[in-house]
Amino acid sequence: MADKKRIKSALISVFDKDGLDAIVKQLHACGVTIYSTGGTQDFIEKMNIPVERVEDLTSYPSILGGRVKTLHPKVFGGILNRRENQTDQQQIAEFEIPEIDLVIVDLYPFEKTVSSGASHEDIIEKIDIGGISLIRAAAKNYDDVVIIPSKDQYAAFLKLMEVSAETSLADRKQFARDAFNVSSHYDAQIFNYFNQNGAPVLKKSISKAKALRYGENPHQQGIFYGDLDAMFDVLHGKELSYNNILDVDAAINLMEDFKSDDPTFGILKHNNACGFATRKTVCEAYLAALAGDPVSAFGGILISNKKIDVAAAKEMNELFCEVVIAPGYEPAALEILKEKKNRVILVQKNIELPKKQIRTALNGILEQDKDLISETVSNFESRTNSVPTEKEKEDLVFANKLVKHTKSNTIVLAKNKQLLASGTGQTSRVDALRQAIHKAQSFNFDLNGAVMASDAFSLFRIVEIAKNAGITAVVQPGGSVKDQLSIDYCNANELSMVFTGNRHFKH
Repeated sequence: MADKKRIKSALISVFDKDGLDAIVKQLHACGVTIYSTGGTQDFIEKMNIPVERVEDLTSYPSILGGRVKTLHPKVFGGILNRRENQTDQQQIAEFEIPEIDLVIVDLYPFEKTVSSGASHEDIIEKIDIGGISLIRAAAKNYDDVVIIPSKDQYAAFLKLMEVSAETSLADRKQFARDAFNVSSHYDAQIFNYFNQNGAPVLKKSISKAKALRYGENPHQQGIFYGDLDAMFDVLHGKELSYNNILDVDAAINLMEDFKSDDPTFGILKHNNACGFATRKTVCEAYLAALAGDPVSAFGGILISNKKIDVAAAKEMNELFCEVVIAPGYEPAALEILKEKKNRVILVQKNIELPKKQIRTALNGILEQDKDLISETVSNFESRTNSVPTEKEKEDLVFANKLVKHTKSNTIVLAKNKQLLASGTGQTSRVDALRQAIHKAQSFNFDLNGAVMASDAFSLFRIVEIAKNAGITAVVQPGGSVKDQLSIDYCNANELSMVFTGNRHFKH
């Protein structure tokens, strides 16, 4: 079997004509016979380049409103015949089927049509039949045929054609691999559209991927599957690492619950907030967040829900941090932050975040709905004689949002819309509370009048420790068979407590 194969004929049928002209010109210059149909045929004819009509080859016009154009033995026989198979060659000679050495095709934009909110009828019409069949046929016969399944392959193909009209087996196999990637992704999107609220079947296809320097540790390989360019504009700095991406994800999801609030600033480390505050200005919010834990803030991820101004940038520039995220930056503020060469500066775009979470577990995969519940004062059920003040209610909402995004078991202490401390990832909430109290006191915070949020029900012992530390109001899910013991303690000690009815574990 000859490794090198010369392209003598091509079938071109594409929905998106962008970038096609350069390829058509190159094929014509190489003496390649071009077959086409419909809009692609018109496009090529307008370039004054000869083109053979598929209808003339098959003796059938495009029918059923364009649903059937290329589905014919004279087309697929020309693609699928094996050049070195004697029987195949006898049959294509008998039925006067011309060989087709190159197929350039794309698919109707099904995924884009779904995301546009189009009608069901319009979506169904964007399920490609002929295109997907051409892609699979040409890719299957990669020994003899080149398949270009989307315009993403145009540049690589043109580079080959500029040398000669010949391709190697390795070239053809690579294009075939790309083709099956395109077709499998397309089929997954169609299935998921039809399977909304249907069978519990997981079919995820992400066509974009980025190799990372390494994974969580240098000895681990890391890859990000997704489109970071759709999430951010990168204004400065090095490429994000595996751990950066995890921290950025935590920061984005946390700030999502505060995006409409007054200027709010967060500092995260290892997926947890070590500093967080809401104030009248971004600068004030940053300084209050930094005060929450100036030690852990070193090397952290910084995020703001408002544009970064010069005053904030000057203060932020004093801290070594890995990544800064904001919806925008004043020009002078950006120049200040750029003074650190490797600091990653991101503008967060306004795109919808996923509503599902997926992770590997054992020999399979776990999927769940993302925790999208964020309680407000209207969700609080007061269970004690003492009722939180308006200021305490604001702090309870603030703390409860934070506890939802902190690793369990966790307790969050807050005051004046400032994170004073949190106990994170402990094996008991008693330990988490003691850790939070110790940390807050080590940074000289006065816990008198502070509030406490718990990710799950709080036992009698927890509210007792909180009261002794100066806590005056508590928010928790409730749901323990011993809730009444906690309520009785609060009533006896003038401690306010509200229930939300929603647990917020995060593992």
